[in-house]
Amino acid sequence: MGTRTCGYDDCHMCADPDDEESAPRWRLPWSWPLAATGVAGASIALITFPHQAHEAAGQTWAPFVLVSGLLLVGLVAEHDGLFRAAGSQLARMARHGFALFIGATLLIVAVTATLNLDTSVVFLTPILIAATRQGLGGERPLLYGSLLLANASSLFLPGSNLTNLIVFSHQPLSGRAFLALMWPAAVVAPIVTASVVGVWARRDFAGPRTPAPRIDGPSFPLGLGVGVVAVPAAVVLVVALRSPALPVFALGVLVSLIRLVQRRVSARRVWNVLGAPVLVGLFGITIGLGTVGRAWSGPTTLLSHASGAGAAVIAAVCSVLLNNLPAASLLAARHPHHAAQLLVGLNLGPNLFVSGSLAWFLWLRVARSSGAKPTVRQAARLGAIVVPLSMAAALGALVLAGSG
Repeated sequence: MGTRTCGYDDCHMCADPDDEESAPRWRLPWSWPLAATGVAGASIALITFPHQAHEAAGQTWAPFVLVSGLLLVGLVAEHDGLFRAAGSQLARMARHGFALFIGATLLIVAVTATLNLDTSVVFLTPILIAATRQGLGGERPLLYGSLLLANASSLFLPGSNLTNLIVFSHQPLSGRAFLALMWPAAVVAPIVTASVVGVWARRDFAGPRTPAPRIDGPSFPLGLGVGVVAVPAAVVLVVALRSPALPVFALGVLVSLIRLVQRRVSARRVWNVLGAPVLVGLFGITIGLGTVGRAWSGPTTLLSHASGAGAAVIAAVCSVLLNNLPAASLLAARHPHHAAQLLVGLNLGPNLFVSGSLAWFLWLRVARSSGAKPTVRQAARLGAIVVPLSMAAALGALVLAGSG
């Protein structure tokens, strides 16, 4: 095991990144059945409606390639200590539980916006849980906030959420153009979400910092590793390019290969982080539903008769019933009406229930492996408050900014 300096045996923030045993695990037991379902769905679509299926595949391949590249960049950055250094610095600087919560909120928003919400959930959740164990009150605000804020912060850039790329695949936008369109909703949604979580967990912000084992010296010296360099490079590619999927994927493959050759990251770790069976399964399902949306005009007709707010509500409901990625493929199979409002529902609606997004399953897995005890019931109860308030605020912000 790696050397721990904080005094907590289960602190992932202080674990040796080279130690496979100390690394958070997020393998999903249903990943291979999901992969089989996706392959079956895509195969049926290709046999039944080959033209529509090829169009659906053309719409959805880029988002999955992009998120794969971002996950690989996130893995190497995490190995280089970028996320642990940020979490450790938060624990050092905070003098009060509320200060830690504000700092963690900004960190979640930044990582989600630049490196995707799944990357944020996988790598930040155990670090933030560990940070609360430095005598800064209860862990509930950051435990549940790491999930709810990740979904709420995924409207900033195309790569922040796969749904962004799927919905705008008919009219691809550069990162700058996407931000110019969505920034009012992107800014308001995490503010409202953080406010709700903060009010709910106000008693957990227990007074001044209580004595805790000190972290003497720079626990996580942050060198100029390839992962630390790759993060801003990935951000530049996402913001500057209209189609950043292949360049970002190439970057992720390059930096992960460097670490593999150096034997500083194992192939098993790369495989687990990438979650290929899950990505294959979701890709196949999105192709299947995208084919349905092209062969059947029902979803397009429904959205054409709905208002912007109505489109957001439809998207939120579909995200819970189908998962937000297949829902995006179904609803945006043709040029979607109210694209910006559709994204509000697809990105914020998943906070309602565990079926809404892959981030839920990843969050449950890594939180439990970090010694926390999250419950779907409590997260869903919070989501029932967060979602209508954050969606109303985001839709209102788009209207005021002239995007609604």
